[in-house]
Amino acid sequence: MVAFVIHRGLVIASILSIGLVHARRLNTQRDTSSNSSNSTDCRCAPGDDCFPSTDTWAQLNSSISGRLVNVVSSAAFCNDVSGGCTDAQWSSSTFRANIPGAMNQPLWEQDYFSDPPSVCFRNSSTTEPPVNVTQSCGQGSGDVPLFAILAESAGDIQAGVNFARDHNLRLAIKSSGHDYLGRSTARNSLLISTHKLQNISLVDNFTVGGVDQGPAVTIGSGVPLNSLYTALKAEGKIFVASSVATLAPAGGFVQGAGHSALSPSYGLAVDNVIDFTVVIASGDILTVNDAENSDLFWAMRGGGAGSWGVIISATFRVYPTFNAVYCDTNVTTSTPSIMGSVATVHARHIFDLDPLRAGQYFWVVPVDGTGSNSSLLAMQIQTIFPNNASVEAAEAALQPFIDDASNITDVQVETACEEQLINDMLFAADDSVGTNIILGSRLFPESLYETSPEAIGDMYVGLLENGTLGVFGNLVAGGKVAENANISMALNPAWRTAKTHVFLAHEWADSATIPDVIAAQHAFSSGYERAALVGLAGEDSGSYTNEGDRFEPNLQVTFYGSTENYEKLEQVKSAYDPEDLFLVNAGVGSERWDEAGFCRLA
Repeated sequence: MVAFVIHRGLVIASILSIGLVHARRLNTQRDTSSNSSNSTDCRCAPGDDCFPSTDTWAQLNSSISGRLVNVVSSAAFCNDVSGGCTDAQWSSSTFRANIPGAMNQPLWEQDYFSDPPSVCFRNSSTTEPPVNVTQSCGQGSGDVPLFAILAESAGDIQAGVNFARDHNLRLAIKSSGHDYLGRSTARNSLLISTHKLQNISLVDNFTVGGVDQGPAVTIGSGVPLNSLYTALKAEGKIFVASSVATLAPAGGFVQGAGHSALSPSYGLAVDNVIDFTVVIASGDILTVNDAENSDLFWAMRGGGAGSWGVIISATFRVYPTFNAVYCDTNVTTSTPSIMGSVATVHARHIFDLDPLRAGQYFWVVPVDGTGSNSSLLAMQIQTIFPNNASVEAAEAALQPFIDDASNITDVQVETACEEQLINDMLFAADDSVGTNIILGSRLFPESLYETSPEAIGDMYVGLLENGTLGVFGNLVAGGKVAENANISMALNPAWRTAKTHVFLAHEWADSATIPDVIAAQHAFSSGYERAALVGLAGEDSGSYTNEGDRFEPNLQVTFYGSTENYEKLEQVKSAYDPEDLFLVNAGVGSERWDEAGFCRLA
């Protein structure tokens, strides 16, 4: 066995010392004038008789060797703790990963929905906060936890789970803060951060129930992809994941599905995970695989992030590394209608990539202006050809699309290809984050590309003419993803018939008014964009939970595939977490709770 131990989590020396700070109460549906100490309808919050005393928190802190810290939002950290953050720090996922209260998208740190709103903006922001909104940047403000356990061991995690359960606290789990649904933060909660669980170990033969699963890597739930790609490169191995620098694959990524440009060749992350080590709601540590706790293993592969327990580590298959070819293609034109023709040609030629099992990321964005007001639109395409494909073979696969796109009037096409080790190709040193951005998405079935490429082009025209800021697509399905349809797991079955994952984004500045922000957050679930995607892909097309809309009106089907699949997930949930200790936005059981996840609905 070859073992690696990587230590990347930095202790934030300037974080506030432990102490109970009275936080403004969460605006929930319960009667907050009555501080009942026995109510099981809501979690305990500051001001309740049942909320732990300062001495009780201090005892917890002592039991975990002083790893309990106060939590503030990233803006409050920059304003009041660190003495100021540069723009480069604010937009760095590496920097944010070391702030317990920080999310990559700071909108999830804000509480826009309470009355009055509880928000905190960075003082050096280039935009002014909304008018008539008073910032509240202290501990307990916004949508951030009160305290965090910076876990360094399974024992630390157990202590946090037991404390939250015994004191009826809202619990949040975070490894990296990448979550696009805001599932790894919660107001007035206790956060368990797994960021410091950085162990990486590689074995040639990993066995489950006596069956050899072949070469595998076991990683702590805090290990980021850039560390993992570097460690595996040294051993001549590669892992199926994306090119996001600080994403932690042994967390929400794998529990949602985990797509990659390598997925057409090797499947999704859920197809490659072999084993989990998990702390469940009882505080017990379980081995979870096909041989032990197999029902939970079924649920954790596609059943959504944050609903099942705290992952200590996960084990994945690895493959011999290889050289890959990366091609960057840029297609520009001046009008949405012509870009629609380009999108039609792209849809027609998407199957050209199948013989080489290539993955592809493509997006259409205005180069200047917005939507139909732009004078130039660009389709940018990044294609990865794995398994030692030659540059010549890659260029030949793309050439039919390039030829047909170039023949469209007022279209310019540029492309360039290069060969590189796949570990280096997927490696990223950092991610650019720190903006307010939300997503809405659909899985587009392979049959749609076979029968209706013109309809796909028409969708692009309609979206662009209606002011959509960008249409993003990932060719991360088909191939091995479809071939793995016989594996029994909770993954939305729509993945097995999909060809691409298409998503749209909404973004706003800190200066946006609260009503405008709330409208933007609901735009996909209730507006033209959802109708455009669903109308084309179908009501049962499904969406990727890690890159979807938290306000999906029918999450049981959209995220989890069917009411039958969701009912089975509910059964597993009731067996391992009967009190919904692990509760997240749009997660299994979330419909039983209010939007804040703080009080049970009648």
